[in-house]
Amino acid sequence: MGLSVSKKVGGAVVRNQVKRVLKEAFRSMQKDVAPGYDYVIIARPGLAEYIVKNRLDTIAAMMRDLFRRANLVQEAD
Repeated sequence: MGLSVSKKVGGAVVRNQVKRVLKEAFRSMQKDVAPGYDYVIIARPGLAEYIVKNRLDTIAAMMRDLFRRANLVQEAD
């Protein structure tokens, strides 16, 4: 997984916080993600504020929904 977090998201401390949260959210669902793909997540301005207002499980659920809509999540049988 690759992350792209531009300076428009915030300063260095904010960008690092966004990267940590996104990495942890991806790590929590990594076993369910379809293998054989490279994933790149691009953080947009406003994500830092969203992360501050919401918990990690909310961010992980949002990311899981995004991957599910892209048909990249393997459902457990």
